[in-house]
Amino acid sequence: MFMRLLGKFNAALGIDLGTANTLVYCKDKGILINEPSVVSLNVKTGQILAVGNAAKEMVGKTPAHIATVRPLVSGIISDFEVTEKMLRYFIEKIYKDSWLFTPRPTVVVGVPLDLTEVERKAVEDAALNAGAREVYLIEEPMAAAIGARLPISEPIGNMIVDIGGGTTEIAVISLSGVVTWKSLPIAGDAFNKNIVQFARDKFNLVLGERVAENIKMRIGSADELPEPVTMEMRGRDMITGLPKEIAVTDAQIREALARSVRTIVENVKSALEMTPPELVADIYERGIVMTGGGAMLKGLDSVISRVAEIPVRVADDPLTCVVRGTGILLENFELLKDIALPSSQETGHGKRGRR
Repeated sequence: MFMRLLGKFNAALGIDLGTANTLVYCKDKGILINEPSVVSLNVKTGQILAVGNAAKEMVGKTPAHIATVRPLVSGIISDFEVTEKMLRYFIEKIYKDSWLFTPRPTVVVGVPLDLTEVERKAVEDAALNAGAREVYLIEEPMAAAIGARLPISEPIGNMIVDIGGGTTEIAVISLSGVVTWKSLPIAGDAFNKNIVQFARDKFNLVLGERVAENIKMRIGSADELPEPVTMEMRGRDMITGLPKEIAVTDAQIREALARSVRTIVENVKSALEMTPPELVADIYERGIVMTGGGAMLKGLDSVISRVAEIPVRVADDPLTCVVRGTGILLENFELLKDIALPSSQETGHGKRGRR
């Protein structure tokens, strides 16, 4: 009984605080939360009405006094208070069956590469205010590489392309550090916006965000598919204002996504050009690894491989690589201390995190 109680005090969580989805890994239990980073609130009272899946169901369907908010933009906190409440909700959801109290866990959070010190402090503060005892920040490509089981601590070049909801991060990792990197605000959300814009320009059709996302997932591709695919696209006609349904092909959606795909591919090439030749030789031999939800866009790996002339593979379960990486770090405290970003958290009584 005492050991079980002690375990409550030693609670530890790994969090992938993403623009599109938040995933939470609980030490000894695995991934317990995988929900959209969406919060629904009453704008009159400020009361939180729903978080995660329940809130996403409300997107585009709410009356004027209810707003659905995505508190992260391009992996950066844009609404501190809502982010804090969302994190608190997820932490309490994990420990709802805890005996007598909610533990104050040690938390490892994946963050974008180009985060400023102010933005880093915002993530730490949000996690601490949501109930964390101690916060460690890890660069997302590093966490993704660990989750994909790449040998990041060895003197070997590992190239990771992490395509999330708000950002694509390209990094070359060796000896537990990022050697060269690129970060761009074009990822899964940009793909959705491309489809919305295409429908507007080509068919005078106004699409909802969720409809565009569904089209992307079902028939979206970066490279030609073995067999043509068609699906119905439903929205509102801009001219008549009435509902309208159009049949679209995979070729049309590929055309809509082409510019964003080209930008990602060009940045992968640019990152390779900046990489020391010894590491490029390793990458040529070992290949590029893709992670994140955007890596599941059909044919994107083959397009990058063809242009970069290097083998490319999509990691197993790419959507969870970052959070699985944070989970591995919860079990390897020495590596965590080695690669965690400096912390800005300090109080008069000592540290509340790391420096």
